[in-house]
Amino acid sequence: MSDPLEFVKPEVRALSAYTLAARTARVKINQNENPFELSDELKREVVEEALRRPWGRYPEFDPRELRESLAAFASWREDGILVGNGSNELIEALLLVTVGATTRVLIPEPTFTLYALLTRVLGGEVVPVRLDPSLQYDVDALIARAREAKAALVIVCSPNNPTGGVLSSDEVERLCRHTEGLVVIDEAYHEFAGRSVVPLLERQRNLVVLRTFSKAMALAGLRVGYLLAAPALVREIDKARLPYNVNFFSQLAALAALRRPDLLEAGVARLRRLRDALIMELGGWPGLTVHPSEANFFLLELHAADPKAVFEALYAKGVLVRDVTSYPGLGRCLRITVGSEEENAALLGALEEALRKAPVGRS
Repeated sequence: MSDPLEFVKPEVRALSAYTLAARTARVKINQNENPFELSDELKREVVEEALRRPWGRYPEFDPRELRESLAAFASWREDGILVGNGSNELIEALLLVTVGATTRVLIPEPTFTLYALLTRVLGGEVVPVRLDPSLQYDVDALIARAREAKAALVIVCSPNNPTGGVLSSDEVERLCRHTEGLVVIDEAYHEFAGRSVVPLLERQRNLVVLRTFSKAMALAGLRVGYLLAAPALVREIDKARLPYNVNFFSQLAALAALRRPDLLEAGVARLRRLRDALIMELGGWPGLTVHPSEANFFLLELHAADPKAVFEALYAKGVLVRDVTSYPGLGRCLRITVGSEEENAALLGALEEALRKAPVGRS
């Protein structure tokens, strides 16, 4: 019998899967999650409505009510919205209908690694562009490289994961106007930055915007995301969407969250205050650089202490952060998600001890 792996594309066999080590901790601040849950009252409303629904029937093929609510929430037309099982599914659907063996996709780095992984799985070519020395986007470099490579897509996470930097609306408009391909802006963390490029959709037909309910809306466990673009483009991307892709319970929870924008705004404001306080506090510690961020996380760069040793020391104290030392240009960095007041206090206490005891690491 032949080896079944012979039937897997060699390009895929050469890749490493997107994964995360199965660790848990008392203070879990490694996945950019929102520590402030939906209220018990809203959760009960969702559960009670779910109990009234038939569980043996499929959900709506097209979640029309959710799309209508999202149109009002995001100020974009309903026929230009696609809902997915998390925004990751929509990234995949978009790439499925655009990327082939000769397709070039420009991706700044470091950034969310799924963009490059899916591009390569589909046989496309990743065109990387490094961030500038301060870990911010250089829009002129992006435009120049996209034009040189004749990139079919430019994918930018704004705010960027894991660095927290953003592109302004003017910069995104320049990208749209001066590149030939699609410009994809992943706005998974846009609420924390207080800005969005959705208003550009009206005049930039090559713009695609991705959003999620996982971060600011605290629904990571239920997997809901949405894509906004020109209706004609959405109709093509929809061809790669799996049937019944968003279960009815997740739809109900998303609708409940959209009914209470006041709770969303209060939670975002609270996390911004906590982020700014953490960055200010850690900015005064010796041996560290805290990189500015407009998301609900930030990068901590260690100049002397071994970052892997600090990571393990924090974990031993029940504090789990994200080791991003394998990312390009981040060999001395840890990513810290902003937690609750109590979680942030635990982080500071554990970090102080970890830094005091950590061995010096090579740069």
